[in-house]
Amino acid sequence: MRLSRLITPALAGAAIVAALAGPAAAAAPGSDLPHGIDVSNHDRGVDWGDDGLDFGIAKATEGVHFKDGTFAGQWKEMRDNGVARGAYHFGHPKNDPVKEAEYFLTAVRAQGLQPGDILALDLEVTDGRSSGDVNAWAKRWLEHVTRQTGVKPFLYTSWSFAQENGAGLGDYPLWVAHYGREPGEVKAPRPWKDWTIHQYEATDHDHNVSRISPDELRKLGQVRSS
Repeated sequence: MRLSRLITPALAGAAIVAALAGPAAAAAPGSDLPHGIDVSNHDRGVDWGDDGLDFGIAKATEGVHFKDGTFAGQWKEMRDNGVARGAYHFGHPKNDPVKEAEYFLTAVRAQGLQPGDILALDLEVTDGRSSGDVNAWAKRWLEHVTRQTGVKPFLYTSWSFAQENGAGLGDYPLWVAHYGREPGEVKAPRPWKDWTIHQYEATDHDHNVSRISPDELRKLGQVRSS
């Protein structure tokens, strides 16, 4: 429920007086953190020139047969507008993880994978596999992409899914979905020590905040020397 709907005329008058008489109220949690959205073919009307957008992540592929038809346009628009950009793959543990990783990399490279571009695995379904199988699948996907690009991909998942299936994956940057919390007001699930991106709301688009700056996000997309 929006706070503005709860303000009575008397309270509104008092708020105006207070605003004129003293300093502004403290900023809402997360308001000073870099803001970004993630998009797919389900999203329409994305304005990457919006001054409020610091980063964006677009869906490139899913499984081994689906390529997002909007990816090429989103990828170019993010670059043209100077937005720190990333690409994600929606994983299906019923398939071979290396084939899925290669399918993703081929699609992203076709549109121009550049230093500073973020890569991510979207892990939110089990396809009926056990937690151990899902975990092993994710590990192989992430390791393969790291070997092929020199970049450690992000793992996107919900807070509870990470708790159940994230054992041994804590060295990969965490993009965690946790709704019902103020932007940035979330603790990392085990085994991560901290989160990097928090997806906190899904309205017109999925909304996120980053714990680090856009330039620091780009550094996570830089090739690491062995």
